[in-house]
Amino acid sequence: MPDTEPLTSAVAARPIAVAAVVVWVRVVLVGASGTELAAWVLEGQGLPDLATVNAIARSQLSARRAGGCIRLQEVSADLSALLDLAGLLREVGGEVEVREDVLVVEEGVQRGDPIT
Repeated sequence: MPDTEPLTSAVAARPIAVAAVVVWVRVVLVGASGTELAAWVLEGQGLPDLATVNAIARSQLSARRAGGCIRLQEVSADLSALLDLAGLLREVGGEVEVREDVLVVEEGVQRGDPIT
C-alpha cells in the first residue's frame, strides 16, 4: 500500500464577517372585534428598506380588507423615519412624534398704523 499523506488546505482559515440581525418592528394583527389575532417580528441585516415598507403596507391592506388592522410596536427609529417619509406612519399605527403648533398671526395691519 502506498504511503499517503493527509489532505491539507493551502488556504488559511479566516473569520467570516456576518452582519447581525436587527429587529425592525413587532407587527400585531388586530381583528374586527379588537382582539389580537397574531403577532410577528420583521427583522433583517442592517437597515430596513422600501421592501420592508411595502410588506407592512400590504399587511395593512390585507388586514383592512378582512375588517381588521395591524399595529406596530417597538418600531426602530430607522423604520419609523422610512414609514414617515412614505406617508404611512399614521396609517399603520406607529407613534408619530409630537410637533410644535404653527404660529398664527391674529392681528392684521391697517394702512396708516404706526410701526411699533
